[in-house]
Amino acid sequence: MTYIIDGNELADSIRGDLQDNVDTLTEEGVTPGLATVLMSDDPASETYVSMKQKACEEIGMESFHVEIDPDAPAEELYDTLDELNADPEVHGILVQLPLPDHVDEYQVLQAIDPMKDVDGFHPENVGRVVAGNARFKPCTPHGVIKMIEDAGLETEGKDAVIVGRSNIVGKPLANLLMQKEDYGNATVTVCHSRTQNLEEKTKNADIVVAAAGVPEMIDGSMLSEGQVVIDVGTNRVDGDLVGDVDFESAKEVVDAISPVPGGVGPMTITMLLYNTVKAAGLQHDIDVELP
Repeated sequence: MTYIIDGNELADSIRGDLQDNVDTLTEEGVTPGLATVLMSDDPASETYVSMKQKACEEIGMESFHVEIDPDAPAEELYDTLDELNADPEVHGILVQLPLPDHVDEYQVLQAIDPMKDVDGFHPENVGRVVAGNARFKPCTPHGVIKMIEDAGLETEGKDAVIVGRSNIVGKPLANLLMQKEDYGNATVTVCHSRTQNLEEKTKNADIVVAAAGVPEMIDGSMLSEGQVVIDVGTNRVDGDLVGDVDFESAKEVVDAISPVPGGVGPMTITMLLYNTVKAAGLQHDIDVELP
């Protein structure tokens, strides 16, 4: 029977361990704090931010939130980031994407203190991931690694195919899977819109991660027995949330698969909490035993 990787259940387990870390830090006089910054009136972005704030509160973390008019000049956002960078009660900063067209996303990422960049998108932190000395592993890729671990698959020597080459998922996940560390040492192929013979590549992999943003582009005919499939896709189709994998056909073939919803989504938020707890420990030189 195919193992369904329950992201909600796994996230709850990790958050329980994180709460122990929060308690340890609090006893030392430090309450981990995450600041979210929203410069958008997009309802989906507002929902994501609300979910992150709620998750913080549930494990005893502080949450700070700043809303900026999307029509305001970019300097208002940079001034806000300067204030948050200097605030000792804020250990992690997350700027909710996307940003308005007149704001340069790359410059915004550079404006966040690398020690508070709990998304892991600052160029310094990206470089550390590539070099194999990560300070903060990007949240969604780290969540994917935890889900592969939950499925009971050792990645060493395995063939992993990632469909999607974004800076948020595809590229950092490829780097994590090839590192010389636990749940690394895989042989990684990154596929994208120009890839030829995609089906041949997905069928021959041990691990398939779908992160292209194309609804149900991978179905059971493109997969094989024994595989672990992680679906990162979140697409709205006729009002329903679906992944990049056709779940019903895929689950009849593979050994383990994550659903949408209830798969990667909860894990992404959980790994954001993970990074914020780690950031608090690093900034105050307090050891925490992260799960």
